[in-house]
Amino acid sequence: MTSAPAIGFEYRPSRWLPRLLLATAILAMLAVLLSGLPWWLKTALFVAVALVAHRAMRRWSASPVRAAGWSGEGGWSLRLADHNDLPASLASFRVLGACILLRLRAAPLGEQVLLLAPDNSDADIRRRLRMRLATVQLDEATPRI
Repeated sequence: MTSAPAIGFEYRPSRWLPRLLLATAILAMLAVLLSGLPWWLKTALFVAVALVAHRAMRRWSASPVRAAGWSGEGGWSLRLADHNDLPASLASFRVLGACILLRLRAAPLGEQVLLLAPDNSDADIRRRLRMRLATVQLDEATPRI
């Protein structure tokens, strides 16, 4: 049996996720404002929601990963913004409709989460990844996302 072909793709953060985070944060802020809490608690929760949403959006958009590749033998590599290549391993994955969420571990970076959505990746790449991920067996101790 021949080995699976390598899959490589350029990566840029999805534009959908920050928009979804913003909509969720606005709904959470609206819920806080419409609640029966005292004004000082409403203010504190409103600010907390705003800070958490801002931090999440900045963290998501500041990904150092510019490209990723999955070799035919099963090893992952990440290309960073400074043009360095790092070996990585697949920690977990989740297929969510047309989107694929990959969690990759690279020694100096820790865990990197890549969201492949229709706005930042090719449909053929996502299809090939879904087919190949369907055959992957993760460690029993490693939870899926």
